Amino acid sequence: MPRRFFRKFAVKRHHVSEQWFMTPFRHLLHDQRLWGIRRRTVVPAFAIGLFIAFMPFPGHTLAGALLALAFRVNIPVAAIATWVSNPVTMFVMYPSAYQLGRTLLSEPDRHVSFAMSWDWVTHTFVTIWQPMLLGCLILGSAAAIVGYVVLDLLWRSSIANYKTRKQNSRRDRNR
Repeated sequence: MPRRFFRKFAVKRHHVSEQWFMTPFRHLLHDQRLWGIRRRTVVPAFAIGLFIAFMPFPGHTLAGALLALAFRVNIPVAAIATWVSNPVTMFVMYPSAYQLGRTLLSEPDRHVSFAMSWDWVTHTFVTIWQPMLLGCLILGSAAAIVGYVVLDLLWRSSIANYKTRKQNSRRDRNR
């Protein structure tokens, strides 16, 4: 089931490498691991995407794709998994990361409102970056570990279920 699910969203390597903006990277994109739908490349790519989604910087999709390229795992899955962080979820993710980091660093409680603006970054973020970054690293690592384990277990159970069904159908034909 996971392999069929991910195949629906599979990106063809030659479509990407033919784009004009990919010319400097074309020689790096020929590795089958970057595009293949295999458990050993999709599961770690999903975990990388979840980890990057919690980081408090722009360009999650690009960062996920570059890390996937560096680790030689599925690029599209890593890039798409970063979309967990979006304008709806980030107003839950980042305040909870800040609260976790603030608690772990034993910083005083102060009311911080989160906004997507340059003014917020230059005035508020510069004062809370340490607890927020710590919380983001911890929550991102936790999300990556949980995502890795859950997707790996789903993938393995899907394979076991497929093999069982195949074995049962062979046994029924032989009767």
